[in-house]
Amino acid sequence: MEPMKPMEPMKPMEPMKPMSGGEAWWPQELGQPSTSGGQNGMRYAFFPDSRRLVIDTDGKRTTYDTGDHQISGVSQSNGSAPTFSSRQGDVSVKDLKTVD
Repeated sequence: MEPMKPMEPMKPMEPMKPMSGGEAWWPQELGQPSTSGGQNGMRYAFFPDSRRLVIDTDGKRTTYDTGDHQISGVSQSNGSAPTFSSRQGDVSVKDLKTVD
């Protein structure tokens, strides 16, 4: 029987690569959103400079004019239209005008 060989020293861990936020799914001309998120098959991104809200629901993208609303968050019940939080109070996506 051969004697046990000593273990080789472990290699040091390599530094982790920075995580990517993923590819932008909104129109590039809008730049970077001030807030974005998603839930229940829906994702959104808000662009305050252009007053635009982009919503992607299961691959269908719609852009809305937010007027004076400064979007800061979203809530959604199953089957209902999302409601967004703003400084002026909650606003339903149904109350926003779509933009081509």
